[in-house]
Amino acid sequence: MDATVEQVVLLDEDGNDIGSAPKREVHDVATPLHLAFSCYVFDSDERLVLTRRALDKATFPGAWTNTVCGHPAPGEDIAAAVVRRARHELGMELRGLRLVLPGFRYRAEAHGVVENEMCPVFTAVSDDLPRPDPTEVDSVRSLPWDEVVSDVLDGRAELSPWCTDQVRRLAALGPRPGDWPDGDPALLPPAARRSS
Repeated sequence: MDATVEQVVLLDEDGNDIGSAPKREVHDVATPLHLAFSCYVFDSDERLVLTRRALDKATFPGAWTNTVCGHPAPGEDIAAAVVRRARHELGMELRGLRLVLPGFRYRAEAHGVVENEMCPVFTAVSDDLPRPDPTEVDSVRSLPWDEVVSDVLDGRAELSPWCTDQVRRLAALGPRPGDWPDGDPALLPPAARRSS
């Protein structure tokens, strides 16, 4: 197996690791269930960094979404993967990384390409100015969290389907991101509980 080819962790319905496959080959009309993550990065004023996916991404090109999405590599600690992707996609260093929605799962389709993921959700803080990698991120903006929530709940936000669902669930945790309770790591998919 070529170590330079990005791999994703394939999952069974209980979230157990059943192998891996090249990321570029799994996203199609019959995408197998696999492990992913989402992270919501806030600045010190609790403004959320939103990103617009690069226009040539295989899945949901040009969609506005949460700060960072990605896939842990086989054997990689999921929290370490979040930090790695934030650094790679946006040049941002994270602090205060917290698991908030350990059991999030979704399936979404656009233009014949399906996302099918168990996707734990994290939050973090960074006051770094984003420096987007154009192969990953087309553009960036920051909005107050209450504005993001209001736009989603009122149906005005045009965000990725997973981000829209996640925002609704995060809003139910309370109005201030810094006060949200930590998610229970025991509720992570088993494949995400192991460390590298």
